[in-house]
Amino acid sequence: MNIEINNVNKFYGYQQVLNDVSFKVKPGEILGFLGPNGAGKTTTMKIITGYIGMDSGDVIIDGKSVKTGETKSSIGYLPENNPLYLDMPVVDYLKFSASLQGVKKENIENRVREMIKLTGLNNEKHKLIGELSKGFRQRVGLAQALIHDPDILILDEPTTGLDPNQIIEIRELIKELGKEKTVILSTHILPEVEATCDRILIINKGKIVANGTSKDLRQQAEGNNFLKIKLEIPDNNFVLDKLKELPSVEEATAIEEETGRFDIKSYRGLKSNRDIFELCAKNNWPIMEMIPIETKLEDVFRNLTMN
Repeated sequence: MNIEINNVNKFYGYQQVLNDVSFKVKPGEILGFLGPNGAGKTTTMKIITGYIGMDSGDVIIDGKSVKTGETKSSIGYLPENNPLYLDMPVVDYLKFSASLQGVKKENIENRVREMIKLTGLNNEKHKLIGELSKGFRQRVGLAQALIHDPDILILDEPTTGLDPNQIIEIRELIKELGKEKTVILSTHILPEVEATCDRILIINKGKIVANGTSKDLRQQAEGNNFLKIKLEIPDNNFVLDKLKELPSVEEATAIEEETGRFDIKSYRGLKSNRDIFELCAKNNWPIMEMIPIETKLEDVFRNLTMN
């Protein structure tokens, strides 16, 4: 299902937490929704689910406004805090969730079995939820979000508190689900976003500040091309001056003068590789290393959200 968020604004008292937020999510797309604490991620996700209202704007799901209440049955929601009934066995809780979500009575048993298998809960299904580890509780939360076979999944910090093995398992499950469903995923684990999501949105202080694939965002943030080089030369100061004279080089810094290592920053939109190579060839300076430095998603995130 398509999701369209159109000019959504939200206030808590006098504080504006969402400022004219707009974006779209296509069917079968896994969207990573990033932002620092308090940026408006959870508020946006709650508005999409219809859990809370908006002050202006609209959210359209498959041509219907969330304000009508007709879209709720199409959405599976795993909240950040994953509220569960700890005194209920897993099977009973999932049956209860299925009945709440309108699953037909004659289909509940089969649906619960499917979810237990899908989320890897078979060995835990008769345990009380309160006896489960954090990882298995997250699986129970994911199972309840999926129990009614929704077309849209809203997952708020689904891997919080999980160990590395559990994170990989949940990641693979989300990627598999994303083949058939529209998924919006919020997380602070940035490598998870790159490994799982088709596209990334970054929100800061209630405004969307970035929208694109991880590759797109890194390229946009780079602007400048960065290199590390190592040369075999006798006079680093002379070489440094020559590097700075190159038309494509904005900055050149000697980082290890005794070993001939330099950091190079090119002017925005330019690459200095060829100019450096030609300079070294002309002066017979052996190039031992020339390593491009790729901007990390963490750097992009910090640049966009530190202000």
